[in-house]
Amino acid sequence: MSEHGRTRVLLVDDDVRIGRALGLALGDEGVDVEAVHTGEQALVSARPDVDVVLLDLMLPGIDGLTVCRRLRETGDLPIIMVTARSDCADVIAGLEAGADDYVTKPLVAGELAARIRALLRRRRPAPAAPRRITVGDVELRPDEGTVLRDGVPVHLTRTEFRLFAELAAAGGRIVTRDELLSRVWGYEYHGDTRLLDVHVRRLRRKVELDPDRPVLVLTVRGAGYKIGDAGPDAALPGVVPVSGRGG
Repeated sequence: MSEHGRTRVLLVDDDVRIGRALGLALGDEGVDVEAVHTGEQALVSARPDVDVVLLDLMLPGIDGLTVCRRLRETGDLPIIMVTARSDCADVIAGLEAGADDYVTKPLVAGELAARIRALLRRRRPAPAAPRRITVGDVELRPDEGTVLRDGVPVHLTRTEFRLFAELAAAGGRIVTRDELLSRVWGYEYHGDTRLLDVHVRRLRRKVELDPDRPVLVLTVRGAGYKIGDAGPDAALPGVVPVSGRGG
């Protein structure tokens, strides 16, 4: 956040014209844009005072996927990736690399501003819940924004934490995909569940002992997801205790 309370976005795009246009358009939305044009510049410019990174995948030099992975290795700075098409494999690849969200070209300032605001809302406390929730050997502390397994911290991004907190707060009840998209991402995705399914896979890799046989984050066929009890009989009729390709 800038000293004037405005949101600060680092735009990484090799098209100088896009940087200029977005800088002007987002300025009216209370967003200051710093534009860089290569992956190398992005890694240097991702300072603590940056609120959100808007990252094009197609970059000269270090590509966007590599930049995304490196940024994710060093922290949980919110990342929105930019793709040319919403139906291409780039969307899945970018989300798997650690992006929190994605937008497609041509970029619309109003939509971008809405997504940026939704990302920043995840800095707020998690949903109302007990101070500590224990699921198997994992302890979730919503008021602290932390997750521990056997007392050892598990690093989750803000989005992953929010997703886990929503499921845990439901207390074993099924949470539909649409509910999770609305509560975690903050706006409608019109049936596009790739965003959710990839984040569930990423969450499972961090909180499950065996992500391919999950017992904490369970898929309920045709309904959504629910939190499990981590016991050997955690699977109930209709509950799928395997990660699968589709989340």
